[in-house]
Amino acid sequence: MDDNKWLAAHEDTAWRSLQEMHRRLDGELARRLSAESGLSYPDYVVLVALTASEGDELRLFELGERLGWEKSRLSHHITRMVKRDLVVKQRCPEDQRGWSVVVTRHGRDEIEAAAPSHVEAVRELFVNLLTRDQLAVVAEVSNSVLARLADIRPED
Repeated sequence: MDDNKWLAAHEDTAWRSLQEMHRRLDGELARRLSAESGLSYPDYVVLVALTASEGDELRLFELGERLGWEKSRLSHHITRMVKRDLVVKQRCPEDQRGWSVVVTRHGRDEIEAAAPSHVEAVRELFVNLLTRDQLAVVAEVSNSVLARLADIRPED
């Protein structure tokens, strides 16, 4: 049997633990967010990306790249957010073929109301469980993986 076909026990344990932690942490954060605000977890990540951008806006394709979402998922989700007055879509002045997504006043109010509880949950479920050195290792490991992923170009 080719040993490269399977993960070694320590590799498998690390990989499965990471997957399970991510799944459960995202699930609990999403559950708390929706219970404490009117936002879904996807709403929250869209609003975070937009409010962290100059002018509270991003081109639609840039937003998709930042979130790692497929075009159709992003389009459908933005349409739902527009209906709830969290964001608006507008034609780009520089390129009339392109679209921008902009946070509305209501969207800004919603994220500002939801953020403190979300940050508190992130601290409770993740940050406060780790030492400063462990947090540095998590950041280092994450950045190494992200750098490798940035080198991979999807086939067009």
